[in-house]
Amino acid sequence: MLRPIELDTAAEQGESMETPQGEPCPACGNSAFRPLFSAKDTLYHATSSEFHMVECAGCRLIRLHPQPTPEELREYYPDDYWLEPDRPQSGGTAETVENVYRHVASLDLIYGVERALDESGSTDSGSKGLVLDVGPRGGLRLSLLASRCANPLAGLDFTVDAAKITFSKRRVPVVCGTLSRAPFAAGSCAVVTMMHVLEHLYDPVRYLNSAHELLMPDGRLLLQIYNASSWQFLLFGERWAGLNAPRHLIHFRRQDVELLLNECGFEVLREKHFSWRDSSGVCASSLAPWLDPAARRLRHVPESPAQKAWKTIAYVLLCGACVPFTLLEAICHAGASIVFEARKKTT
Repeated sequence: MLRPIELDTAAEQGESMETPQGEPCPACGNSAFRPLFSAKDTLYHATSSEFHMVECAGCRLIRLHPQPTPEELREYYPDDYWLEPDRPQSGGTAETVENVYRHVASLDLIYGVERALDESGSTDSGSKGLVLDVGPRGGLRLSLLASRCANPLAGLDFTVDAAKITFSKRRVPVVCGTLSRAPFAAGSCAVVTMMHVLEHLYDPVRYLNSAHELLMPDGRLLLQIYNASSWQFLLFGERWAGLNAPRHLIHFRRQDVELLLNECGFEVLREKHFSWRDSSGVCASSLAPWLDPAARRLRHVPESPAQKAWKTIAYVLLCGACVPFTLLEAICHAGASIVFEARKKTT
C-alpha cells in the first residue's frame, strides 16, 4: 500500500523528500531503485530539463526521481493546463473538429457514471447522492451529465482559476480545494470520479481515503489512470505521451491500482481497458506530439487558420488509424488507459 505522507497535492508539499540514500518509494519505503530511462517534456515544452524514471527495487512502482518540489512543479504546468475549451472559439474548422471529437470521446465516461448511478440505486427517489468530479477541467463532463441525470453535481479543483472558469462556463457548483478537505458531508456522494488525477499527486492514498469517506454505502468510485504496463509504454518508452513528464509523479500499473484500492477499503467491480478519448489519443500524441491540439494550444504555437485546420484534422485521422492497435491492446488487458469502477468493501 502507498504510505500516507503529510500532504495532499503538489501545492501542499512544504519541503523536499530528498535523503542521502535517495527518495524512499511512496509505496514500500525502499530507497533502492533501478533506473529505466530519462524523459523530457515532449508535449508542452514547459522545461528543457531531463527527468529520470526509476522502478522501485522492492515493489517495482515506477516514479519520477527525484520528485520536483511544489515550487518547481508549478512551473512545469503551462497556463490553462487544467482547463479545456469545449466549444469553438472562432468558429473555424480546427476548433469545430476538436470540439466534436472531445464531446464524442467524453460520452464514454458519461455512460459509465450513468451505469454506476443505476447499479448503486442512487437514482431512486429520495436517495439521490452527489456526483463529484475531481479535476473537472473546464466542466465538459459535468455539463454533459447535467443534461442526462437528476443527481446534484459538483466539481472540485485545487486551482482557483480553473474553478472560476468552470463555474462561469457551466454554472455548476465548483469548490476550490483538495479532496481531503472538501466541504461535503461523509456519505453524501453517489459517485466520485477521478480522471487522471492520481498521477499528479504526491499522496494518492489520502485522496482515495477521502473518496471512501465521502461515498454513500453503495456509492461508486470511477478512477482513470494511464497504464505503465501497457503495450504503448513498452513500445514508446520515454516518448510515450502518457508519461507526461514531469507532471506525472507516479506511473501506475494495473496491479498497483488494484492493490491500492484494496488497501484503501475498495473492491473493484469492473475495469475498462479502452477509452475513445485516451487510448488512441495518447498513441497519436506519442507518434506525432507536434500535431496534438492541446499541446499546440498551450504552447501558443503560431499557426494560420489553414495550418491549424490541417494539423487538427491530421491528428484526428491519426487517432482513427491507431484504433485497431489500441483495441487489440485493450482486449489483451494492456490498454494505455484503465478505468476502474469500485465500491466500498461490504465486509
